[in-house]
Amino acid sequence: MTGTTSLSSVRTPRLRRGVPYIGGTFDYLRDPLAMMRRQYDEYGPVSDMDFVGRRWTVLLGPDACGEALRNADKAFANAPGWGALVGPFFDRGLMLLDFDEHHRHRRLLQEAFTRDRIAGYTAALGPAVAAGVAAWKPRPGFQAYPALKDLTLDLATQIFMGGADLATPDELDRVNAAFVDCVQAATSLVRLPLPGSRWGRGLRGRRLLEDFLGRHLARKRASDGDDLFSVLCHLSVDGEELTDADVVNHMVFLLMAAHDTSTITVSTVMQYLGQHPEWQQRLRDEVAGLPDCPTLDQLDTLTGFDLVMKECLRLLPPVPVLARQAVRETEVLGYRIPAGRLTAVMVHLGHHMPELWPDPEVFDPERFAEDRREDKVHRHAWEPFGGGVHKCLGMFFAGAEVKLILLNLLRRFTWTVDPAYRAPLDYTSLPYPKDGQPVDLRPLDRSHL
Repeated sequence: MTGTTSLSSVRTPRLRRGVPYIGGTFDYLRDPLAMMRRQYDEYGPVSDMDFVGRRWTVLLGPDACGEALRNADKAFANAPGWGALVGPFFDRGLMLLDFDEHHRHRRLLQEAFTRDRIAGYTAALGPAVAAGVAAWKPRPGFQAYPALKDLTLDLATQIFMGGADLATPDELDRVNAAFVDCVQAATSLVRLPLPGSRWGRGLRGRRLLEDFLGRHLARKRASDGDDLFSVLCHLSVDGEELTDADVVNHMVFLLMAAHDTSTITVSTVMQYLGQHPEWQQRLRDEVAGLPDCPTLDQLDTLTGFDLVMKECLRLLPPVPVLARQAVRETEVLGYRIPAGRLTAVMVHLGHHMPELWPDPEVFDPERFAEDRREDKVHRHAWEPFGGGVHKCLGMFFAGAEVKLILLNLLRRFTWTVDPAYRAPLDYTSLPYPKDGQPVDLRPLDRSHL
């Protein structure tokens, strides 16, 4: 990253002036993509701004983001970056580990996400997804987002933790609320454990999750189950294993990642398929010959699903910004970043840059087809799963889960969304539609099938 350039000769990023302490926080919460565009147009690919009470260096565009993601000289660390936002709530999850320690833990966790393991999770997911979707009651204005969130949390409970027998419905509701509180605490302006504050709710949520998982840990250690919780309890690579604390820390993070990001992705896909009925029918035709519970290999044949999912992840990546901190002085594109500086890798903007994507605001899944592959115009044009050594470990599992949910929706329902609809997104945590993502959901007329 620094190459042969003398750090004394590089430029200092320009500072975006704003209200002290708050800076660009509210601009981001109102419309992050618009904020990123203004920041890029006015200050370039590397600039400084205040956000949630701290000074950050902002990286925008594929060149700047790519340097931080590749992290060739190991100048950027995840733990202190994400730690500034969600550290107390997802402490020592895989995303909040770095360098040798991260490598050791990732090496262990990869054994829980091998092709064979994912195939097993997929086989268990099939009946659970079918039962969950069958319980939906179609109607005009159906609230897709909360229904999907309930579904993916239930799937996480069954597939990741080994069954709903671990908790009552009321306790599952508390677990879900705890995850939400932990994620939303990231944008707290007041970072004190005050009763009723967002930060205080996040700390309480973390304690609830630790207690919930800790109560079941001994039983999972003693079992030979194939759910993720049990698998983590028995991982061993070259004699190394996860401690009890490691298992709980990774489960808290993986459960959040497993159901929040999948919910956002399916919700986005439902919106665009509702606005583009030709694509909805194309995907429905694609699954016509598959069994009720397809295997992972069979899901891999759904090329149209891949195109739509990639386009929706481009339009709305579930994690629009990645947090880092410079652990030593470095430079990006000729701009000096001092040691200790928090750094926001804003990958979302790169997904919408007209220099990279023709008509970037248009839903066009064919842009990912082999004869076009617009994502190949730049190595870092499309980064919904992050990049480098911290690239999402569960991306292939997530793809299988999303496909299974969509397959069941397409076989049971048809739906429409007003072409003029634009989801009013809330960015106090990971993006989600404040209006619940309404769709006009109807039973599928199967008489012509």
